[in-house]
Amino acid sequence: MPATTLADLFASDIGAGPMRPLADRMRPATLDEFSGQAHLLDAGKPLRRAIEQGRAHSMVFWGPPGTGKTTLARLIAANTDAHFIGLSAVMAGVKDIRAAVAEAEQYRQMSQRSTVLFLDEVHRFNKSQQDAFLPYVENGTLTFIGATTENPSFELNNALLSRARVYVLKMLDDAALLQILRRALADPTRGLNNRCTISDELLQKLAITADGDARRALNLLELAADLADNGEISDTIIADVVAGGGRRFDKQGEYFYDQISALHKSIRGSDPDAALYWLMRMLDGGCEPLYVARRMIRVASEDIGNADPRALQLCMNVWDVLERLGSPEGELALAQSVVYLACAVKSNAVYLAAKAAQADAREFGSLEVPMHLRNAPTRLMQELGYGENYRYAHNEADAVAKGEHYFPDDMSARTYYHPVPRGLEIKIREKLEEIRKR
Repeated sequence: MPATTLADLFASDIGAGPMRPLADRMRPATLDEFSGQAHLLDAGKPLRRAIEQGRAHSMVFWGPPGTGKTTLARLIAANTDAHFIGLSAVMAGVKDIRAAVAEAEQYRQMSQRSTVLFLDEVHRFNKSQQDAFLPYVENGTLTFIGATTENPSFELNNALLSRARVYVLKMLDDAALLQILRRALADPTRGLNNRCTISDELLQKLAITADGDARRALNLLELAADLADNGEISDTIIADVVAGGGRRFDKQGEYFYDQISALHKSIRGSDPDAALYWLMRMLDGGCEPLYVARRMIRVASEDIGNADPRALQLCMNVWDVLERLGSPEGELALAQSVVYLACAVKSNAVYLAAKAAQADAREFGSLEVPMHLRNAPTRLMQELGYGENYRYAHNEADAVAKGEHYFPDDMSARTYYHPVPRGLEIKIREKLEEIRKR
């Protein structure tokens, strides 16, 4: 079996030359052509040293689309003179893994060289599928490289994570994207060979629209070049190409939870401006406004509570507005609630009290309800003592039954709720202190 060459590694299955998409043709063939990921590939960084020295190890690349995960895997195979096998977990199964293992074993017997197995979208494999190639990673038949856009801690099993180092790839900044676009415009063999022109301002607009994704940037550039009949990419062409381009947002993935976390924490930190920014990022990316409204109800109870009970009512009103008006008309009301929550007096006293009571409920189990607190709707229950000696609070002074015990008989009284000295909870705190003294 012949050794794999750089040309082999960077060839496309769909053809050669200009028939291949620009993004595929412009894949970096060397580390010097690679843009971005300086934290991994700058001179002296461990991953760069490993690649330059031809030392491959099993790894997982975790990062957004279009940041170079597949390209890095190919560069590693090329620099280690290894056979490269690429699979996608979207389409592959255990049968494909077995075929890849057989190919790798044959290659090792014939050439005494290793094989890099690259598995794109590795998070799509279930546990048994992930386990299928572990023995061959252990015995050196395969060097495993996985790529995922999802958090490996949640999507990959521990056995795989223990054998592979995780490298986090970051979304590309505008400077890196501009470098990639300019290279594609000028490259005489793989790129556009200067067959079209575009102003720096419009090129910057393409980079911003690409939102950190090199593949998307190159696809936009190629489309714009195809529309430029006279060789000039105009404002009108760019406006058509970038129309409808949303920001990076995954409704079920890492970005979704990162952004809602940022929104929640900005509100908790009383920063209405940052909270508005994250709200608009989510809405711009296509987040369902009602989802945010539900989360704001949680925020109103968890972080504001009785310090300002109006916050919860406002959030309920916003939910009603969204259901009546929909989007985009109802989104301004959602923004109003976010600003109000961020500016409101904060208290997590109810949240902490609920967690503490929940812990006791689980620890003490099913303690009996005291007889005097039980409901007694029938004569039999009354004869059995249900509700006996219960003191009706409204018949007591200040509507407080002094000395009454409301916890189970086998459980001492607890104090879960500690109102903070802010907002309405100042008054609640004073009232509770007076009651508890009695």
